[in-house]
Amino acid sequence: MQITISWLRANFQTFNRRYFDGGLPEPRYHIGRSRTRLGSLSFKRKRTWRKVINYDYTLGMSNYYDQNEHQFQSVLLHEMIHYSIAYTGIRDSSPHGIVFRGIMDRLNRDGWDIHVSSSTRNLAKSALPAHTSENPNKQQHLVLAIEMHDGHHFLSAVNPRFARELNNRLRSINEVSHFCWFVTEDPWFDNMPRVRSLRGRRVDPATYQEKTQTMTPFSL
Repeated sequence: MQITISWLRANFQTFNRRYFDGGLPEPRYHIGRSRTRLGSLSFKRKRTWRKVINYDYTLGMSNYYDQNEHQFQSVLLHEMIHYSIAYTGIRDSSPHGIVFRGIMDRLNRDGWDIHVSSSTRNLAKSALPAHTSENPNKQQHLVLAIEMHDGHHFLSAVNPRFARELNNRLRSINEVSHFCWFVTEDPWFDNMPRVRSLRGRRVDPATYQEKTQTMTPFSL
């Protein structure tokens, strides 16, 4: 089988209530085709004068291999353990240390198959189409979001063949304060041209925030 964003969201919400007392804020979701990592958790970190704060969590999973639902759910739970430890700020002895293994053992007693590390050696590549939507006929867009030092915001639907080139160019443009990539099926982008250069639609800050909060982060 292959999972979708809606599957990921529904299972996250169920497990959040069942195993984490509903205490984990909903993260961003990402489904990719990684060959080496079945799941991932990423987040940003900032230091205040009192402590270090983790925020902006993204939970990712891979559709590269053909797994059954129980296997996918066990991978999701693995990443949710990481999320719980990072969000609560608990110090563990290592990335898969005493705290992680304690939670893992508790969940495995409930019938799951969570491991410290998962081998892909015996997994077969998925023969299903590489889509992450309930409706494969929807258009999927690669979106570039740019914030400028002058306060302007831009959104672009990008031709994927030119994404790396644009990404490299953006790193040297001083006027850009921040940029990031997303994938989305939002029909708002359907009629936008797939640009090959650094141009996009200027939007107000509210629209920029609304769109970037509902899209799935993407790493080039």
